[in-house]
Amino acid sequence: MIKVLNGVKVLDMGTFITGPAAGMFLADLGAEVIKIENPNGGDPFRAYKGELYSPHYQTYNRNKKSVTLNTKVEEDLEVLDRMVAEADVFIQNFRPGVADRLHVDAKRLQAINPKLVYCSISGFGPDGPDKDRPAFDTVAQAATGFLRLLVNPENPRVVGPAIADAITGFYAAYGVMGALFERHSTGKGRLVEVSMLEAMCHFNLDDFTHFFSAGQVMDAYSRPTVSQSYVFETADGRWLALHMSSPVKFWENLAEAVGRPDMLKDPRFGERMARIKHYEDIIAYLKPIFLSKSLDEWCAILAEGEVPHSPVYTSEQVTETPQFKHMGLLLETEHAEKGRFRTIRSPISYDGERATEVAAPPTLGEHDASIKALYKTTGSAN
Repeated sequence: MIKVLNGVKVLDMGTFITGPAAGMFLADLGAEVIKIENPNGGDPFRAYKGELYSPHYQTYNRNKKSVTLNTKVEEDLEVLDRMVAEADVFIQNFRPGVADRLHVDAKRLQAINPKLVYCSISGFGPDGPDKDRPAFDTVAQAATGFLRLLVNPENPRVVGPAIADAITGFYAAYGVMGALFERHSTGKGRLVEVSMLEAMCHFNLDDFTHFFSAGQVMDAYSRPTVSQSYVFETADGRWLALHMSSPVKFWENLAEAVGRPDMLKDPRFGERMARIKHYEDIIAYLKPIFLSKSLDEWCAILAEGEVPHSPVYTSEQVTETPQFKHMGLLLETEHAEKGRFRTIRSPISYDGERATEVAAPPTLGEHDASIKALYKTTGSAN
């Protein structure tokens, strides 16, 4: 893959997800990302069944190097300072006050290197009444109105992956790249700040826009009702997803596909607004029909009728689909200590060129010898 961030050096002092995710997104585009970790166990996300290479950690730390530094120790802080002097970006996602205690606050590091783009990620922002609140993914989702859109009101429980963590990391990388672009003309770095509160409020923009413009407070069923999205069980116990949207041709084709050509003559189903109003009636009408055939049978019928659909796959099943294989989404490499590493490539292509290589996430301190030797000497590390 074309490394559009080749030559950009990033110091990633993040832990858990938000900071490491931001570093990974930059690494995927070709930046050199050095993960700076506490010598005592490193990133807490490493811990897993007595080991330090958890699947959680692997998810957000590919294409990086690892060096262990205790910045409360003068010798290690001197190494860090030399690294900062030549770095382009520094990323941390500590709670307010922690960066100061570790001597890695923006004021101090940008005094060493005025060109440094310093990215600070927090839960609720650097100030205000909630600045000291602990924030994790579910807290951020709930505090921004997003979790309400996922939870089944009849059986309220947390569902799904760590969306807020990953999205905040994405916004952080987005902010960093904007600052790097500006630096070409100004020659100066920036303090880039993003909180999980801000990131998820922005990601939840559609919900807020409906409230601002129409006074509508959305719930878990608002979007699927309007978009006419459904999941049905088939005869073999598998699930089928449909997204019918607004074009009437999809409904006409569906009516033919399910053997109910007169379906749209029913006043509940004939017009879009009627279908939205009678969403539950459509489910009740179609549910027994989809239970009459297997998933594979329905997919063949719906594909022939150009009805928007997909099986509801597991991750394992996705990797076996022809399109997944055709797009080369799976990348594989060997780690010197941990063996085979597999991951999903970056989704970005440049001039038709996709990512075809990946570096496995590093073990704790894997690059200590080379990096510390480089930066313990006085002067440039070029």
